[in-house]
Amino acid sequence: MSFIATANPPVTGAELPVDNDPWFPEVDPEALRKTCRLDGTVTPDRLKHTLLHALDSVNRELDAYRQARLAEGYASLADVPCRTLDGGSVQVARYHRAVYACVQADLSEAYRDIDTTPHSEGKSDRIKARIEAKADEHRRAMRWAISDLLGIRRTTVELI
Repeated sequence: MSFIATANPPVTGAELPVDNDPWFPEVDPEALRKTCRLDGTVTPDRLKHTLLHALDSVNRELDAYRQARLAEGYASLADVPCRTLDGGSVQVARYHRAVYACVQADLSEAYRDIDTTPHSEGKSDRIKARIEAKADEHRRAMRWAISDLLGIRRTTVELI
């Protein structure tokens, strides 16, 4: 038995897919919730707001790629030739991974002020550091997914 209460997600079918640039695939909020394990703490309105920001952010980064593929005659990301996994385009999977990671990073940052644990000396700093590290991990996952989609190397540079 768990003593941690989690809010239930919205009723199935209550959240409609969010309109996206027609060249990119649509993103289903219910699939996003299941994949990213988002419970009802993230309300449908907040999820939609965050998802719109993520779509805008990822789509802007991929705009030159989109324009180049359109010039080559591909009507959508799903039409771009690539390997398939589980019957679907790897490029579409990478796109979804980038959008999902962006959503998770934004939500991690938005909810960093929520703390239900008892306060003790240094505890709030440790919790804040963990939340910031988690957001950074999601941003890294987003960057890697975009790099993979563009076919460029992943590069991590750290100043010493």
